[in-house]
Parts: sequence; structure tokens; C-alpha cells
Amino acid sequence: MPELPEVETIKRDLQKTILGRKIIRVCVHNPAVIREPSPAVFEKSLKGLTIKNILRRGKLLILELSNGSFLTIHLKMTGQLVLSQKLGNPGGSENSRVAFQLSGGKTLNFNDQRLFGELRLVDAWKKMKFIQGLGPEPFDLTYGGFKDMLSKKKTRIKPLLMDQSFISGIGNIYAAEILFRAKINPDRSAQSLNEEEKKALYKEIREVLKSAIKHGGSSIDDYVRLSGKQGDYVKFHRVYGRQGQPCFVCNSIIKKITQGGRGTYFCPKCQR
Repeated sequence: MPELPEVETIKRDLQKTILGRKIIRVCVHNPAVIREPSPAVFEKSLKGLTIKNILRRGKLLILELSNGSFLTIHLKMTGQLVLSQKLGNPGGSENSRVAFQLSGGKTLNFNDQRLFGELRLVDAWKKMKFIQGLGPEPFDLTYGGFKDMLSKKKTRIKPLLMDQSFISGIGNIYAAEILFRAKINPDRSAQSLNEEEKKALYKEIREVLKSAIKHGGSSIDDYVRLSGKQGDYVKFHRVYGRQGQPCFVCNSIIKKITQGGRGTYFCPKCQR
């Protein structure tokens, strides 16, 4: 699933390419991804509206429209947003589920192989149940606030970082990379971290996410940028997906365990 760096990359790409464009036509190829309102109302309501702003909250994209409503897009596991110059049959992809024809001859395609993605047209995105359950954005946290949050948790640190009600936007990839750089074993409890480790964790959350955004995110499985190109951050991964390979720091073998049904990668020597 695309995480904060991937969704932020798409947001920034959209800001550069579709702001101020009018939605000329909406083509629904598969209505399963439209969660509200009905597909017919969704198509009709969007036609003629202009895209005024593009926001992100956690892993959710929010397009502010000229009539005050909002188009929210959650990519889930296999969702993609790809910008095309094609008009005729918008998309040109068998996985295009909804295509938005825009002024200026561009088409924004929502592709989703497994149909897990969610498109919604809402009046107030901040009132969505999903949004109200999110924890703070990583870049909005002060160290003091982050330390207080950790002190109240007894759970293991890796699942905690992935808990969207604790902190929003971090998933499996970046939780693993953050903990490696902070030299913290993913099986440690949050309460067991000392002051130095908490400071290192806070620092690496910000640094890893910033670096991943800078390099366009990590193209693992289905994620691509708006242009269809892959993100470059995979080449900077130190543990994720590297089980059985030597650690770049100590040459120990990277291990993989399962936590909460998810694969967790770490160096047993570097991470204590």
C-alpha cells in the first residue's frame, strides 16, 4: 500500500499538473471503487467543476473543487493515479476504473487492479470517520509530544508506528527503515525505549520520510508516480525486502519475522 511518501509525491505531482483544470467528463469503467454518492450522481456532480487545491491527510488524497465539495481518493493496495494525454477512450489501461477528462487535453486515470481503492465525493472531508480516527501527521509532531505519546504505550514499537490512530501515514516499508536507522529492534515495547532511543526514533521518522519524498517514494508492487514512472527510494532501502542478505553496516544477515500478519525486516546486530 502506498504510504505517506508515495501519496505526498502524487499530491505534489498533481499540484504541478492539474490545478485550475476543469473536469470536462467523468467516465466510470468500474463503479466498485466509487463509495459515495452513487456512480451516476458522482459523474454528474463532478462535471464542470474546477480543481482548486490538492491536499493530503495520512494516506488520503483530497481534491478541493470549485463548488466547495471534495473528491477524496484512497489508493489502498493497488490504486494508481496516472495522467494521460489520451481522450477518446480515457485510460488506455485494462485496470482504469475511473477516468477524469480535464481541460487542456489531459485525462487523469484511477487505475486499480484489485478494486480495493475508494473514491468519494463529499461535502466535508474532515468529518469522515476515517479522518477523525487518524493520529497526528509525522511532520506536525514536536519531540515532546512524541515522547508523551510513546510513554503511554506498552505495545511493540513496529506495529505501533504502523497504527494510523497513533501516527498517520507510516506503513510497513518505512516503519522497518526508520527502526533500522534508529537502531531499535522492532520487537521492543514503546515503553522500553530510553531517552536517547526516543530522540533517535523521532529524528529518523522525519529524516526517512523526507528522503523518501525527495526521491519520489518506493515503487514496490503497484505504486507509480503520476507520470507512470517509478519512485527511486527503493535503492536506499537498508532492510526492507532484504532478508538473507548482508547488512550494509555490520555485514550480519538481515532477518524477517512476522508481526501482526506483516513481514518485518531488521538487522539482529545493529538493532537492539
